[in-house]
Amino acid sequence: MAEHLRGIGVSPGRAAGPAYRMTPAPRVPDPSPVADPEAEAEQVIAALAAVAADLDRRASAAGTGPAADILRAQAMMAQDTELVEAAAAKARAGCTAAAAIDAALAVHRQAFQAAGGYLAERVADLDDIRNRAVATCLGLPAPGIPTPDHPFVLVARDLAPADTAELDPERVLALVTEEGGPTSHTAILARALGLPAVVMCGGALDLDHGVSVVVDGTTGEVTAGVDAASVAATRVAEQRRRLRLASASGPGRTADGHPVALYGNIGSAKDLHGDLEGVGLFRTELLYLNRTDPPDRDEQAAAYAEVFAAMAGRRVIVRTLDAGADKPLPFLRQGAEPNPALGVRGLRLARRRPNVLRTQLEAIAQAARQTSAQVWVMAPMVATVAEAQRFVAACRDAGLPTAGAMVEVPAAALRARALLSVVDFLSIGTNDLSQYTFAADRQCGELADLLDPWQPALLELVAGCASAGVAAGKPVGVCGEAAADPRLALVLTGLGVTSLSMAPRAVSEMREALAAHTLAECRQLATEALATDETRSDRNGAAVG
Repeated sequence: MAEHLRGIGVSPGRAAGPAYRMTPAPRVPDPSPVADPEAEAEQVIAALAAVAADLDRRASAAGTGPAADILRAQAMMAQDTELVEAAAAKARAGCTAAAAIDAALAVHRQAFQAAGGYLAERVADLDDIRNRAVATCLGLPAPGIPTPDHPFVLVARDLAPADTAELDPERVLALVTEEGGPTSHTAILARALGLPAVVMCGGALDLDHGVSVVVDGTTGEVTAGVDAASVAATRVAEQRRRLRLASASGPGRTADGHPVALYGNIGSAKDLHGDLEGVGLFRTELLYLNRTDPPDRDEQAAAYAEVFAAMAGRRVIVRTLDAGADKPLPFLRQGAEPNPALGVRGLRLARRRPNVLRTQLEAIAQAARQTSAQVWVMAPMVATVAEAQRFVAACRDAGLPTAGAMVEVPAAALRARALLSVVDFLSIGTNDLSQYTFAADRQCGELADLLDPWQPALLELVAGCASAGVAAGKPVGVCGEAAADPRLALVLTGLGVTSLSMAPRAVSEMREALAAHTLAECRQLATEALATDETRSDRNGAAVG
């Protein structure tokens, strides 16, 4: 008899096949006498260095994009001087190398959780470093993806960046995790790879190894114990769906012709593929990673020009550096903050380092002059009209005529009309807007229901921004992960959003969803979504179809 599980669908599509669980994390042996504490300390240092080197290797193999960025940041964690010294000190005090690493990372883990915000999101990264380093000390294989000789559905408690970065879509059919959330690494990278994915799926780890399952990454349904005929039928239907999507092209429009621009979220020119109307979020952080000094204007301009040239004649919206104390970059040399998520990040960095923003804007303008792309620029973490005014003035001084603001802070959403009297457009980052609206860390699995983009409170903020855009005659887009949900895309369209930006692989799905519904139907779905107090995971997708 089939068993039905339910989680949150975070990457659309359906897949079927045998389910296999991740290799479990190594257990630290019971305490034992240490003959040579200094040798144990040396083993600690070597193990953490080996993990960092392996993560750097994986980052290089991943190239560019979210996976590479995440892995490089994780490698920096593994070589953090404070962590290495703390673990070595515990070894010199009489712990085995494995126990010393376990204990030191437990302290860091607790500190990250207490800090909240972005650092709390990195707890899973610390756990992965711990597991890999402990396995190295014990001479065991690192926890990781199983390797059966046939395609399979991967089941895990959660997936570490090092695992998701090396997923082979030809072998892994879908992802199912018991933890995680709509904005977790698992969700983001699954969408980038085009893999169906379900997170927060209770009971997934209790599934028998090799049991046949059907995974629906749209509704969040996981059905276990299905027969061979169901597996075959699901695969045929999904193959037909993918072929149909691949053959579609053209701009995003509803069934009655209402335009909704479909853009891609990218980190570099290598991320560009598919039929994109433009780029709605060009993340520029990649240029700044692992550096003790920021890239100069010419280096930045060369990287930006590569994207602009590839998108000749189309719109490219560049987000200025989104970093700060909660996303530490070595060259910033920022000290600790009581609550990094509420600290100096994004545009606020210009308060301390105005030259960083000035140089970046000059580089963007330099690159823009070499291309026919429509280059727009937006600032992250805008909270007030005064901040927006200063940013617009800086853009104008650099020779950039079109400047906008990201809406990630509730204050910005509530003052959308006033912001639009200053800026040329708004782009809503639903990931951070959810986090700040509900005071819920994005990686806290227990709070995934609060971070669900179907929450009516979040949709009301989006609606307010869209309404302000209509009144001002200026565009308001969504560039958060919510834009990659084909059902939510209909609701956002009904709320008045003018563009949706997502992982490029998701664009075809959004195009098809829009083409199947009229604007009036989208508005009705938006009205229904705003009227309910239930989230998507509670409704099981019943409100829209």
